[in-house]
Amino acid sequence: MNIKSVITDDEPVARKGLQSYVERVDFLELAGVCEDAIQLNALLKTQALDLLFLDIEMPYLSGLDLLSTLNNPPKVIITSAYEQYALKGYELDVTDYLLKPISFERFFKAVNRVHDILQKETQPTTEDFLFVKCDKQMRKVFLKDILFIEGLENYISIYTPTERLLVHSTMKRIAGALPGNVFMQTHKSYIVNVECVSMVDGNMLCIGEHKIPIGRNLRDSVFKSILKNTL
Repeated sequence: MNIKSVITDDEPVARKGLQSYVERVDFLELAGVCEDAIQLNALLKTQALDLLFLDIEMPYLSGLDLLSTLNNPPKVIITSAYEQYALKGYELDVTDYLLKPISFERFFKAVNRVHDILQKETQPTTEDFLFVKCDKQMRKVFLKDILFIEGLENYISIYTPTERLLVHSTMKRIAGALPGNVFMQTHKSYIVNVECVSMVDGNMLCIGEHKIPIGRNLRDSVFKSILKNTL
């Protein structure tokens, strides 16, 4: 498993040190080096990344300020000389927080942790399932069989290759029960299984004979996820 990573730091010495560390680890691929959060933001719009090495105090925009604006960000390892931002970092779900100067041993421990997390997230989910109440019965639905979900006020429709199940629930509740590495909200009323998308047609995703709209505010994140393996 290769992990595409980017280093963002306004200090040349820090960038060079982290780059030398990345080059020593066989599963890390360096996809870019940025001098500030603005450069990183531009890069995130063009590439699908797995891991950010992110400094905090940088000109114009701090690393944490940028991170708070991102939908579905990659894994993040904070690299900072200031420990007072640690709590805020973990509130933003960073994977690890490294204090400068960073030893290779501590760096290696952090990236191995990211590797383990990503490996678990990408493992097949053929045995994962949910029980949902439908027609006064509790129905077992395997996650791998869910094509997409449509929100209908206080109900959701779960579409599988063979049936449509109407369930009394909300989009927020079902979204919290689904693995984020497989299912993605593409519109306020739709969640799709990204592995089932066969075509992108303008602002629509094609899943079998169904066409799922892409919300305007979610367009960038949806395209980045769906089209990450593009020639």
